Amino acid sequence: MKLALFDAKPYDMPGFDKYGKERGIEIKYYETKLNEDTVSLAQGADAVCVFVNDTVNAAVIDRLAEYGVKAVLLRCAGYNNVDVEYCFGKIHVMRVPAYSPYAVAEHAMALLLTSIRRIHKAYIRTKDFNFSLNGLTGFDLHGKTVGVVGTGRIGRVFIDICRGFGMKVIAYDKFPADGIDYVTLDELFARADIISLHCPLTGETRHLIGRESIGRMKKGVVIVNTSRGGLIDSEALLEGIKERKIGAACLDVYEEESDVFFRDFSGHIVEDDTLARLMTMPNVLVTSHQAFLTEEALDNIAAATVDNLMEFSDTGLCPNELCYRCGRIEECRKERREKCF
Repeated sequence: MKLALFDAKPYDMPGFDKYGKERGIEIKYYETKLNEDTVSLAQGADAVCVFVNDTVNAAVIDRLAEYGVKAVLLRCAGYNNVDVEYCFGKIHVMRVPAYSPYAVAEHAMALLLTSIRRIHKAYIRTKDFNFSLNGLTGFDLHGKTVGVVGTGRIGRVFIDICRGFGMKVIAYDKFPADGIDYVTLDELFARADIISLHCPLTGETRHLIGRESIGRMKKGVVIVNTSRGGLIDSEALLEGIKERKIGAACLDVYEEESDVFFRDFSGHIVEDDTLARLMTMPNVLVTSHQAFLTEEALDNIAAATVDNLMEFSDTGLCPNELCYRCGRIEECRKERREKCF
């Protein structure tokens, strides 16, 4: 089997080298992202492996099918960058639904604690031997209400962490789980001192946090996003911060991140004015989509991605395959242990 891995980073390679070698897969790494201009690099491959900022649209899918590529392997859980419906009948798509919910949930809490206790500011001060405490006053998490949007694996781990801090947890999800206090989105926006996003990006959730929803939130609300950047309208977020409605924003993702994140722009002028303005705000904390980045998660991602490819190659079936028909009882063939197409 030949695999073309796009948007490859040095931290991806050890795991894929290890598991690829064990399973006899020949892997070619490309630093460039997959898109209409780079898709020709996939010629000769049986499958391509992509990440969150690769583009798998209709034009790319047609070219991949033309080259005889049989599968698109996502080394992540989200798939908003893949036209899954257009893939149907042309190319199979598989993802890694759970690599380490702890990695992302713990990073969300790390961002929250760093922001509200001004740890990043204290670190910079003390490096210059400035040991003043002026301007570093934070607030207790204990007793605060956190609103969690999305209670999948990551959301539930984050809830457990919050409960460990003695926080009151309310949540919203279209598919409720046991043991969680669910409310409507409107009630969550109105009651929460802190809002943390752990839901996928879909047409329905795009700009879930926007001018209207921000207007319904408490003054001083803290917003945490370790899911997908498009869940937040960045312009509306900036306005909310400038109007002192939003007390702090902790962002591991950004809606236009594909042209910026995972690259070194130090010493360069960033063209994205909205991101540049957000970064100047003293109450905005940004990390570059690193919530997943732990040794355990990287190893699990590589192992699961290779397993997906081999299971699909050996049997034609893979429980992690994505299909726009999945979940529709009358149409889903996976429930009958058949190929999606």
